Amino acid sequence: MSGPYFAAFCLGQAATQGPRIGFTTPRALGKSVDRNRIKRRMREAVRRQLCQLEPQWEIVINPRRAVLKAPFADLTREVGRLFSRCKL
Repeated sequence: MSGPYFAAFCLGQAATQGPRIGFTTPRALGKSVDRNRIKRRMREAVRRQLCQLEPQWEIVINPRRAVLKAPFADLTREVGRLFSRCKL
């Protein structure tokens, strides 16, 4: 799935102990301060929506630079939209 704030790759596994979420933040996104802020914002948005996700999913999120200035409500809504699309 791709959106204005990130691209995500989802993989459904048969037997896992819970959903696994990973983030990629390449140097192209900015200096380490910016990359760490992007990761913190994405982690919090995922934490707030994690109850929607079924345990068999493994997701890698590739954030875009727009995450830095995006309203947090919009970011959380996009993560919720991603999780709602992850249904088997």
